[in-house]
Amino acid sequence: QVQLVESGGGLVQPGGSLRLSCGASGRIFSILVMRWYRQAPGKQRELVAAITSGGTTNYADSVRGRFTISRDNAKNTMFLQMNSLKPEDTAVYYCNADLRTHNSDDPILKYWGQGTQVTVSS
Repeated sequence: QVQLVESGGGLVQPGGSLRLSCGASGRIFSILVMRWYRQAPGKQRELVAAITSGGTTNYADSVRGRFTISRDNAKNTMFLQMNSLKPEDTAVYYCNADLRTHNSDDPILKYWGQGTQVTVSS
């Protein structure tokens, strides 16, 4: 069984910063891609940022230049450094990973964390 657990959310004023973490545990052979999604009330879940095992990154236009995604492959951990936060960044942030559990011949499975709330408000 694989688990993804997010942490680091909270309440922050506009212009402030937060650092989210996502730790993956359990039976893991390799993690190919890790992503951060977010979902605001009444809106669809949207992709915020993604990072491959080789370190290639991709960002939504709305966060590019303000957010930085990174990962520690040895610890199966991913981070999201969020700077210059805006009220429109308020959402539940979810960790997502594409991974293989036993060996390189396994199918790629997708896992989700339970989410962490980020609220940007004065």
